Amino acid sequence: MRARAALAAAFCAALAAAFCAALAACSPAREEGAGKAAATMAPEFSLQDLAGRTVRLSDFRGKAVVIDFWATWCPPCLFQVPELNAFWKKHRDAGDVVVLGVAVDVEGAPVVGPWVAEQGIEYTIVLGDEGLARRFGAQGFPTLALVGPDGHLDSLHVGLVEVAELEQLVAPLRAAAAAPRG
Repeated sequence: MRARAALAAAFCAALAAAFCAALAACSPAREEGAGKAAATMAPEFSLQDLAGRTVRLSDFRGKAVVIDFWATWCPPCLFQVPELNAFWKKHRDAGDVVVLGVAVDVEGAPVVGPWVAEQGIEYTIVLGDEGLARRFGAQGFPTLALVGPDGHLDSLHVGLVEVAELEQLVAPLRAAAAAPRG
């Protein structure tokens, strides 16, 4: 019995190491083909936030939108929260950028709500699914999708993104949001 437990523990450790290695391989931010040249419209969505209000991507036209696809069962997603909170705190009053967390947990609000409260998330959380994440091009979690003020998908970033990097990535989108419309 002990040998079986040791074998199971070794298998779990190897699986965790493989996951971490895969995540590290995916972490270099900008994915190929997802930049401005693609000029692809971001998939529209209409989702419920934790208070039951409807949130649509199109509600944020004219603003840069940072969408974080995440799940409560995703250990690296936990580490993205303080980075996004710091970014949101810095920019929320400017009105030119929005941070949305899209929880893909199938259990919905009963699981997501307490996790959000426990982590102290300050940006808007909506209840989505893995299908929506895939339509954006996410292949793992966390994945950030950056959407320009015109609704085009600017880029995807798999893995953790720190505030300084996020600032650089979002700066051109914020500038576009601030540019006068002609």
